[in-house]
Amino acid sequence: MAEVAEGGHHFDIKKLSFIGVLVSLGIVFGDIGTSPLYVMKAIVNARESGSTMPFNEYIEGALSCIIWTLTLQTTIKYVIIALRADNKGEGGILALFSLVKNLKKGWLYLIAIVGAAALIADGVITPSLTVMSAIEGLEIYNPHTPVVPITIGILIIIFFVQQFGTSFIGKFFGPVMVIWFLVLGGLGVSHLSENMEILRSFNPYYAYKLIANSPSAIVILGAVFLCTTGAEALYSDLGHCGAKNIRVSWGFVKVMLILNYLGQGAWLLTNYNKPGFSVVNPFFGIMEEWMVIPGVILATAAAIIASQALITGSFTIFSEAMSLNLWPNQKIDYPSGVKGQMYIPRINWGLLLFCIIVVLHFKESGKMEAAYGLSITVTMLMTTVLLVFWLLKHRVNKLFILVFALVYMAIELGFFSANIIKFFDGGWITVILAGFIGVCMYAWYNGRSIKTKFIKFIKLENYIPIIKDMKLDETIPKYATNLAYLSRAKRNDEIESKIIYSIIKKQPKRADHYFILSITNQEDPYTFKYAVDEVLPGTIYKINFMLGFKIDRRINDYFDMVLRDLMADGTIPSRSSHPSLRAHNIPPDLKYVIIDNTYINDILLTVKEKIILNIYNFVKYIGSDDFKAWGITSHNVVVESAPMTEDCVSKSRIEQCGFIRHNS
Repeated sequence: MAEVAEGGHHFDIKKLSFIGVLVSLGIVFGDIGTSPLYVMKAIVNARESGSTMPFNEYIEGALSCIIWTLTLQTTIKYVIIALRADNKGEGGILALFSLVKNLKKGWLYLIAIVGAAALIADGVITPSLTVMSAIEGLEIYNPHTPVVPITIGILIIIFFVQQFGTSFIGKFFGPVMVIWFLVLGGLGVSHLSENMEILRSFNPYYAYKLIANSPSAIVILGAVFLCTTGAEALYSDLGHCGAKNIRVSWGFVKVMLILNYLGQGAWLLTNYNKPGFSVVNPFFGIMEEWMVIPGVILATAAAIIASQALITGSFTIFSEAMSLNLWPNQKIDYPSGVKGQMYIPRINWGLLLFCIIVVLHFKESGKMEAAYGLSITVTMLMTTVLLVFWLLKHRVNKLFILVFALVYMAIELGFFSANIIKFFDGGWITVILAGFIGVCMYAWYNGRSIKTKFIKFIKLENYIPIIKDMKLDETIPKYATNLAYLSRAKRNDEIESKIIYSIIKKQPKRADHYFILSITNQEDPYTFKYAVDEVLPGTIYKINFMLGFKIDRRINDYFDMVLRDLMADGTIPSRSSHPSLRAHNIPPDLKYVIIDNTYINDILLTVKEKIILNIYNFVKYIGSDDFKAWGITSHNVVVESAPMTEDCVSKSRIEQCGFIRHNS
């Protein structure tokens, strides 16, 4: 299928192409591609003072850990295996959950929630860390560089431009990242000759030796893990570029990354005894003095691109969460007119607020590393669990599944242990942020289920005679020519009792045509169809919109299209029913009624259900009103409230003790 990517490029994501590889470099590898900015610095800082392990063995062991982590974690797990688990071309933990949610494992949604919440937390830490790491390079020239204000200023610009789309600047993402990776590799190669023994790092024995003999091995692993943090984002961006383009571009990216890490390692071994060594970031240390300023500029550009990709990825996650009923509907814009590129205003400004808080709290990139590693480790663990069920669903050899599960659970639990010990050093902020998002998702998912228990669904056919008579009853004032309601009834022959309550009981609403609109979320992210069910000829119609999660919920626009189709084929009149307006070819009027449920009391709720619904009601304020989320203009919308159930919920009956009638 032909796809449109971030920069406005048109290409078939199923096929390998030069433009596909270029776009992949621009929007997929920003996160993992900027890791050399801070990984080796974190590894050097993780070494205990007074360690008996020779420095060269320590660096060689750490580099061996990096090389084999990139191979096992990124290459094998994500590039080779996870990219096969695509949901109609889309990737990421929620797309993966969509593929396994029908396995009747009721707890799998919890795995998806935890993983998605942690990945969103990563979307806050990544822009803060990468931008600050790049700006800190200026401290080589001026130790008093105002890093925090500059970082916040750049972050504000990054988030501000989201509302305008990145179609124009996106065209430069690929070329800029190609230059970035070539510079990474070139810098690394230029220092390899200083110490060729660094090539021994390819031997996994040195990684084993470091882990086995270093008393601070668990801390070192926490630093090493930072080299693979972009792997989950790589999987999430599958729908933008396609598996083949990502796999080929990853080969180039991996070579450039490893060359740079080796070059930093060689530089460290040559300079670790020199004055001022401990305060220099090895990434900028391998640059010639004249190159530092251009290097900072290029690193900042790469950090901005990485941040842009993570922000866009966060929008995709929330969009998927809405379609899976894990998050309230929110207004989604497509500012660039580019399919797949979305903008969610409230999410955008919320992420910016959290980024600013993170920057102001930590003030240094090194202090963010604990929070960064912990969030993505949790996501990777959850992805592994879901991948195991995906492999089971596809009847892959059970021995392979067992080996896969044991190897990656062991690796990721090890990295998790390495990061969780830094909870009080900054990891707590990830737990709080991811926990907040996770609790909101849990409450929304279960709150909807609780409310559904109390929503009464009735057979629409039982009320057809009443509506038919109402239409002819001119004593009831005409409410609208075309009257539309939004419904979430899953059965085609049913409708919420609250809609009948609104039409018949609350205020009788006489109309020429009644439309019941519903959305069926489709697993194919780009499904864009509708179906019409004529329940009562000439009067009642059910319109079912079948939309993928990448399709904007602009029901107002889509329903206008449906009405035009119905008018074109003569199903409904194309002119107003009022003679004076019909004579001037004025189209018929349309009114939407949105009904907000309000339960009468909480007698039938358990304590747990009360808590969930209280959080659910809070999360509703994060979301948009139904008419905004569904793209309905407010000028022709009436919002009503209705009882969740009309049944008597009291267990006792009040007793009448007297009745006095006075004669007039």
